[in-house]
Amino acid sequence: MRWLFVCLSGLFLLLQYRLWFAEGGLAEANRLQTQLEQAEQENQKLLERNAGLTREVVALQNGDEAVEKNARENLGLIKDGEVYYQFVEEQAAQ
Repeated sequence: MRWLFVCLSGLFLLLQYRLWFAEGGLAEANRLQTQLEQAEQENQKLLERNAGLTREVVALQNGDEAVEKNARENLGLIKDGEVYYQFVEEQAAQ
């Protein structure tokens, strides 16, 4: 009877090891769950970025205002007849 108890205890410990530490066990499931959450967060950021870029493309296709705004902000261009003013802040004397 004692040998049956020892065999069953050994089998139980072997199954517990496989459950907690072996490939496909709970440790790997937790790691994969964390990896999935990180991937979902990254996907959400990329979806928001794509939506912003889509809005920008549509604005550029639909009118001259977006093109002018882009030229002014990114390229520093001005229209004919406009006067360009640049304000420079003085640095405090040290």
